[in-house]
Amino acid sequence: MQESENKMLHANYHTHTELCNHAAGMPRDYIAEAWKAGCSALGFSDHCPYPAELRDRFWPSTRMQETQVILYFDEIKKAKADAEAAGFSFPVYSGFECEWDKSVYSWYKDDLLGGFAADYLILGSHWVTKYDGSHLYIAEVTDDTSLLNLYIDQTIEGMASGIFKFIAHPDMFMSGWKEWDENAQACSKALIEAAVDLNLPLEVNGFGMIKSVNETSKGVRFQYPYREFWEMAADYGAKVICSSDAHKPEFVIKNAVHARDFAIEIGIKPENITEEIFK
Repeated sequence: MQESENKMLHANYHTHTELCNHAAGMPRDYIAEAWKAGCSALGFSDHCPYPAELRDRFWPSTRMQETQVILYFDEIKKAKADAEAAGFSFPVYSGFECEWDKSVYSWYKDDLLGGFAADYLILGSHWVTKYDGSHLYIAEVTDDTSLLNLYIDQTIEGMASGIFKFIAHPDMFMSGWKEWDENAQACSKALIEAAVDLNLPLEVNGFGMIKSVNETSKGVRFQYPYREFWEMAADYGAKVICSSDAHKPEFVIKNAVHARDFAIEIGIKPENITEEIFK
């Protein structure tokens, strides 16, 4: 295997910590496991916090508090320094996974990227913002085409904001929709075309491959990555990255390897986007 291929295989830019309240382990635990797995680059992208006055609007039980951001960055820095002292050699980056809501664009751009100096942000579109302002988990949208279309429109709006380096699990909406019908195809087409136009990488997400599967009329499918979505992405020549979305240290590289194997099987050549993200 060539060195460049090895780096693509073992890089992961989607990593969580226990600060999000639904993952296990701190940065030192993930870095140690990543080193054992032959990691070439590791990015932490825990669910972003929101200012105290907005916190209750944005699923506060699944993310760190604003007051924990410095702890988060400090833990990553200390773990990186300890790893380097022990002879570990791969780069480690600090970022956040964010939902899209245009009302908090300045928080992302001016505070997370600006004031806190995060290395990068990724778009993790888990919800649809309903017309009353409430957020509904997209996996709960099973047959409402208006909500599905709204979700896709909002996700594309976030993609076009210019502040995200890639879009995590872009096919997550298939967790609830399940069937590759004309609605799923039209929504996938719109999202993939937008990614191509924006030159924004789409993420094959390895975490979805260890979740319970969906039974569909065309057979068993992962909730995500959803095969037909990625076959369409391959046809469009979309830029693709493979990540772990690790919520436990033991999956920090393993999930990315599984995601890469899935992509290659479909005929996708995953990108090594380290230089593009951090230039």
